[in-house]
Amino acid sequence: PASRKKLGLLEKKKDYRLRANDYHKKQNALRALQKKALDKNPDEFYFKMIRSELQDGVHVIKQPKDEVTPEQVKLMRTQDIKYVEMKRVAEAKKIERLKSELHLLDAEGKKPNKHVFFFDTKKEVQEFDIATHLDTVPELVDRVYNRPTIATLQKETLKGATDPVHLKKLAQQRKNQYDLLKQRIEREKAMFVVAQKIQTRKDLLDKTHKIKVKKETTNRAAIYKFKFQRKR
Repeated sequence: PASRKKLGLLEKKKDYRLRANDYHKKQNALRALQKKALDKNPDEFYFKMIRSELQDGVHVIKQPKDEVTPEQVKLMRTQDIKYVEMKRVAEAKKIERLKSELHLLDAEGKKPNKHVFFFDTKKEVQEFDIATHLDTVPELVDRVYNRPTIATLQKETLKGATDPVHLKKLAQQRKNQYDLLKQRIEREKAMFVVAQKIQTRKDLLDKTHKIKVKKETTNRAAIYKFKFQRKR
C-alpha cells in the first residue's frame, strides 16, 4: 500500500515464522547429533566401517567382486556347461594319449629316480663299477631307458639314432612334446574351473536359503552351503 512505502521492502510476517521454525528444527537436529556423538563408544567397531565408501557425499556399501579372469568371463557368457565339459573331456583324452607316448621318462622337473646298491664291505664299494654291475657299456650308463646289456649288443645291432645331430634333434622334439603336454594340462584345469563356476551360477538360481562359505577365486568356484530340504 502507498501508506507503507516509507517502511521500505519488508517480508511478510508469515515468512519470518517459517524461517524461525526451520532454524529451530535444524538446531534440534544438530543437538541430537552432538548427543549421539558424545554417547558413542570410541572403541566400537562394526563392519560397515570398512565395507562402505563415500560416493558423491553418500555412503555406499562396497559390493564384493568375484575374481574371474577375462577368458573365464568370455567362456561363461558365450558357452554352455555341456560344451565346456565336452572340451575338457577331449583335453583329458589328449593328455592321456600324450602321457602314454612320452612315459614321462626324462620330463623337466620330474623327480629323478634313484638306484641304490648295497654292499657288505668298504672294499666292494671302492671297487664298484656301475657299468660292470649293470652289464652294459659305459656309454649307456647315463640312460634311464633303452639301456641294453652287453649280451644283447653282441647278438643284435644297435637300433635307433646314433648320430649326435640326430639325437639332439630328437631331444628337442621330445622337449616340445613335453611343453605341449604341460599346456594341455593347464588348459584342462582351466576348463574344469570354468565348468564349476557355470554350475555354481546355475545352482544360485534356486530360491533355497544359502550361505557363502568361500568366495570365488581365479582357480576355484565359490562354495555355498544350502539349507537342507526334505523332498517327498
